[in-house]
Amino acid sequence: MFSQIKLLLFVFTILGVGGGYMYVKNLQAENEILTLNNQKLTDAVDEQQAVIEQQLADIEQIQNINADLNKINKGLEKDLQILDEKYNKINASGQRRDVGDLALNKPRSVELIMNKYNKDNNRCIAIASGEPLTEEEINATRKSQANSVCPDLANPNYIPY
Repeated sequence: MFSQIKLLLFVFTILGVGGGYMYVKNLQAENEILTLNNQKLTDAVDEQQAVIEQQLADIEQIQNINADLNKINKGLEKDLQILDEKYNKINASGQRRDVGDLALNKPRSVELIMNKYNKDNNRCIAIASGEPLTEEEINATRKSQANSVCPDLANPNYIPY
């Protein structure tokens, strides 16, 4: 009976040592899996951080573009207001200018004015498209010499009076 108890204790000891060994090996395997998962999470966090930084850079670029567009828009609004004041003048009798009535009564004058306007307008488009300024445009200092559509673009030395 004593040998059976020894044998039983020996079996339990072997089972305990074997179970402990298996438990440790299982913990090591889980630790390795968790280490790999942690590395993947770290990589994912780094990638997300890079994406966030790129988005912040994109947002800043968009804000800069919007600021430039707002500046251009304000300039266009100013030009539109100038044109509105120019073409909606009040004549000597206190009435608004009627271009249609002028065209019926003085067609040659309106034709000359429109031809000059179209010529100046086409030149403004050409300059805005990258065509260089001529010497006459650069040296224009009087109103009669300046481009009436876009003097600030076509005549850098012209000062409106």
